[in-house]
Amino acid sequence: MTTMKAMLIERYGKQQPLRLADVPVPAIGEHEILAEIHAASVNPVDFKIRDGKLKLLLHFDMPLILGNDFAGVVRAVGSKVQRFKVGDAVYGRPRKSNIGTFAQFIAAHEDDIAPKPANLSFEEAASVPLVGLTAYQALHDLMHLQAGQKILIQAGAGGVGTFAIQLAKSMGAYVATTAGEAGAPLVQSLGADRIINYHLENFAQVLHDYDAVLDTLGGEALLQSFQVLKPGGMVVSVSGIPDGRFARENGLGMFKTLLLSLASAKITRRAHQSGAAYRFLFMHPSGEQLRRITTLIETGKIVPVLDRVFPFAQAQQALDYAQSGRAKGKIVVKIK
Repeated sequence: MTTMKAMLIERYGKQQPLRLADVPVPAIGEHEILAEIHAASVNPVDFKIRDGKLKLLLHFDMPLILGNDFAGVVRAVGSKVQRFKVGDAVYGRPRKSNIGTFAQFIAAHEDDIAPKPANLSFEEAASVPLVGLTAYQALHDLMHLQAGQKILIQAGAGGVGTFAIQLAKSMGAYVATTAGEAGAPLVQSLGADRIINYHLENFAQVLHDYDAVLDTLGGEALLQSFQVLKPGGMVVSVSGIPDGRFARENGLGMFKTLLLSLASAKITRRAHQSGAAYRFLFMHPSGEQLRRITTLIETGKIVPVLDRVFPFAQAQQALDYAQSGRAKGKIVVKIK
């Protein structure tokens, strides 16, 4: 097969629709595998990329195939691939320069994928990589969350939230989360210790002396998050504004560093006033961390939460539904 079906955008724009097109099957490098994609999940980064909101951080050529994580089967391997063979069931989050999982095939570096959890379907597995790695890198790599510590996870019924609650509980933490009436039973079933109904209570007025906050909302919720921390606590945000530190660590150059420092000044000031730390997280692919996540899933400590599975032809509806904010857990597109 030399061509494949893919869902792509022609240019940036909020109203830019996904278009089903025939495109070449990607060629693989010596360290890459070619995966036949069975399912891909929808993430907020998909419509942020489409809308052009990440142009300062990421450059993409058009037309662009959207989609940032997947589960599928290896159909070819590069000459130097060592960990995978044709026929292996895998899942992963391809590196940012190589997105495009709303398609029948993808080329992925072997370092960025892992064997699919044996106890999950392809649809369930596809829901994991981006949110799983986001939660893992926030709680393990940045917060260094310890047993007995207290963490607030914003929007617990969302894709990142449902995973992060379970991960935090597996680490022995006390977990508070925000949710509406519809999401409360779900987050309770996942192990949340304290549920704040955001329609009735302001989390910043009822929570105190927390060690960490995982912010998935940005805006005013991010600014208020510093109020719940004890001195020395940390807010990790996946929806806030990248700061100068993030720009320096990612080699974005002097101009972008200055721009982001200015844009994030209010957040940085609030963190300083609170005696707390602020870190913006732009998750990176890691097959090694996915293998650790696989162990948590196969031992029953984490169970993926799916809201809805859409057929490939309805990828646009899946994106629209994700952007509505009504989903509880993950939205998946079934491709094969």
